[in-house]
Formats: sequence, structure tokens, C-alpha cells
Amino acid sequence: MTRTSIAPLALIAVLLVSACQERRADRVAFDGVFFRSNASNIDRQRDDFEVAVSPVSASLEGARDAGRYEAVRYCIKNFGSSDITWIAGPDAEDGTLTIAGDRLVLRGTCTPE
Repeated sequence: MTRTSIAPLALIAVLLVSACQERRADRVAFDGVFFRSNASNIDRQRDDFEVAVSPVSASLEGARDAGRYEAVRYCIKNFGSSDITWIAGPDAEDGTLTIAGDRLVLRGTCTPE
């Protein structure tokens, strides 16, 4: 390869690395742990949602907070409000939380203003 053909490849590599670092900077740690979480609607009803957070084994309290955070983000994005009526929420007693494998599962309904 010549120098002129290596330069564009190096530029692409630098841009990819910086994009990955930028995404990491947007992440929030809960109880010192970066959790994977995602929210999705239930039965095609945008207001009813489910949030899955893992790994719950790293910190139950952190997973609860990460789930609440993801739920608020979901409701604000879809309805412009952070109001949530929880069906299976993060404030439930430890023994009543839904934990499947190493994932905490929360359910709720966004309550538009």
C-alpha cells in the first residue's frame, strides 16, 4: 500500500474510534456500574412498556435506578412526560421484583400530561 492509500484508512479508523468514545461518554453509571437497558412497547401500545436491565447481579439497587432512568427516557421520548404508572416498578419489594436470568424486568404505563 502506498502512503496515499493508507491515509484515508487511518482517517476512517480515527473517526470510528472517536464515535465509539462519544457514545460511551453519553452512558450513565448507576451504583458504579454501566448497565445494559432497553425499553420497548407492549402489544403495540406505545404507552405500555417494558424495560429490561442487565446484569442485575452487579447491583440490584443500580439495576433498579437504571431501569427507572430508561423508563423515564422512553416516556419523555414518546409522550413528552416523565409521569409513569408502574405495574411492576423499581420500588417494589426485593422478593416481588421480576428477575429473569440476570435481567431485571420492569413494566409500566406512560401517563401523558
